[in-house]
Amino acid sequence: MPSPGEETWKDHWKCFVACGIIVLSPFQYGVDFGLIGGLQAMVGFLKIYGHPAPDTAIGWNLDTTRQQLISSLMTLGAFISSGTAGIVATYVSRRQCLWAACALCCVSNVIMMATEDIGALYAGRFLIGLANGYFMTFSQLYIQESSPARYRGWFLTAFQFFTSFGTLIGTIIDWATAKRPDKSAYLIPLGMIYIIPVIMTVALFFIPESPRWLILQGDYEKGVKALRWLRPVGADVDAEGAEIKAAIDREKDLSSSISVMDMFKNPIDRRRTGLAVGAVLLQAASGSMFVIAYKAYFLAMSKVSDPFAMSNVLSAMGILAIFFNSLIVVRWGRRRVVLTTGLAICGILQLIIAVVYHILGATNTTGIVLVALTCVYMMTYNGMISTYAWLAGGEIPSQRLRSYTFGLAAAVGFFGAWLTTFTAPYFINPASLAWGPKYGFIWFPSCIIGVLWVLFFLPETKGRTLEEIDEMFEAKLPARKFRHHICVGHVNTAEKIDDRASEKTPTEVQHAEVKD
Repeated sequence: MPSPGEETWKDHWKCFVACGIIVLSPFQYGVDFGLIGGLQAMVGFLKIYGHPAPDTAIGWNLDTTRQQLISSLMTLGAFISSGTAGIVATYVSRRQCLWAACALCCVSNVIMMATEDIGALYAGRFLIGLANGYFMTFSQLYIQESSPARYRGWFLTAFQFFTSFGTLIGTIIDWATAKRPDKSAYLIPLGMIYIIPVIMTVALFFIPESPRWLILQGDYEKGVKALRWLRPVGADVDAEGAEIKAAIDREKDLSSSISVMDMFKNPIDRRRTGLAVGAVLLQAASGSMFVIAYKAYFLAMSKVSDPFAMSNVLSAMGILAIFFNSLIVVRWGRRRVVLTTGLAICGILQLIIAVVYHILGATNTTGIVLVALTCVYMMTYNGMISTYAWLAGGEIPSQRLRSYTFGLAAAVGFFGAWLTTFTAPYFINPASLAWGPKYGFIWFPSCIIGVLWVLFFLPETKGRTLEEIDEMFEAKLPARKFRHHICVGHVNTAEKIDDRASEKTPTEVQHAEVKD
């Protein structure tokens, strides 16, 4: 039996299987986003929901209001379902919420495929948004609560990888059917949406519930049993379970009950809530949602040749960035460094694209620059912002309020996505302001504000257990001191020593101890 310091990922294979099933949730979300973005540039779809527009690049266009609602109603639904996740999670488990999401996803897709009425399409988009909110919120909660600290970065990287991979699959399906002249051009892609919910519905029966959720509900024995399934053979799951219970009991001592307002009453919880919300909101602040949601339409209206193929290239480059990111996330993945660098690069790229389009207009040269820099942008966003924004936002909430706080953070993140997808058509649609790529002038300052927020407020939580993060917040440490702080309040020793030793030399540890 290997000691905790000698364990490899192979010893945790069952945890990898469980989290591998769970990350099908963001894959489903990505597929939906990839599909819908492409449908709006399909002639077969526009013949039913759009109108002829001979002066545009594709000969058809979609009314600005319809374009807004088709894309934004999904994120509005996700905002509502993730915003109420804390209340729901008090009574319903992580797996049960994911089962509900699978069922709702199938129902909404039946509505979208069976109608040619725009109102029914709106209803289907809203319902699938409710499902996606549950998929994204409860899958992240399960991963955060079930994975060991040393592999949490890997699993959250896989989370983002499957989101982007799903987007790529969605755009490839769109590309394969886009030239069909009839409604089958979009019905075939929509039919693909059933696959993942059916697989997940079955697979969830074979993995345990989140151990932290079970212990939080007072079912300690089942929580330890879930840990025993997830951890390597011979692991001291009783000690880990006791540590989780102690952390939860300590937080319960601060309040006899849990409510939404608890996120704001206590200064420590208020700080953690603000940080979690701010971290997740960095995704929207980067301006990525308009690129992800409208890339095929955006490229088509910018007169880029073969916009569907170029959409596939953009999605593939994003996945490549996540792959490289997975090689460094565990050893080097400093949240603050990666997020500030990523936001700065994305802001500069948006500015360059806007300036080039403003000066040269819709020329072949502009198209080449647009595709090239947008590829770099998607690589930067996927590799340096999206993964770490979710990761930081998920690690920061307290044990007792985790579902409430992360649900709120996810809801605000979806609200930011909704705001972007709702307003973007006003800027990029030729029937409205017709800014096109000049929309980047708005997102450059937004990225810079994000950089400043991370530098001054976001603490470093890389390599820390959730219990250690609790201790540091309770000590009211400023953000700059989190990285080198030595936690003494918990004694889940072997894994902590191994994780921290991989990040500090003996000299650094000695200096930190002397400083403290």
